[in-house]
Amino acid sequence: QLQVVESGGGLVPAGGSLRLSCAASGSTLRTYAVGWVRQVPGKERETVGCISDSGGSTFYEDSVKGRFTISRDNGKNTVYLQMNSLKPEDTAKYYCVVGGIFWDKNPCLDAVESWGRGTLVTVSP
Repeated sequence: QLQVVESGGGLVPAGGSLRLSCAASGSTLRTYAVGWVRQVPGKERETVGCISDSGGSTFYEDSVKGRFTISRDNGKNTVYLQMNSLKPEDTAKYYCVVGGIFWDKNPCLDAVESWGRGTLVTVSP
């Protein structure tokens, strides 16, 4: 059964960068679209963005567009979220989500198969 684990979170000052990884095991990610979702305690989950199974298409929420980039290395069974120009409001727990359908809109993922447990990103002012 497909499982994913996120890594790469941490504490970074405003304006800094982090790269999150979503590593899959139990099955190949090659045939799945992958999304990133974030959540602050007490608030609703927020879509960050998604990437299609081939990597040829991506979608980003407006608040991260131009600062975040999702990429994938199907050979390594891993998807990445490169986050640049981080802001304190980006502080959240970031989750990797795997699904069967990619949409070029929000929500950008459907037919969800698996969620990771999340990795915490904290951006200091």
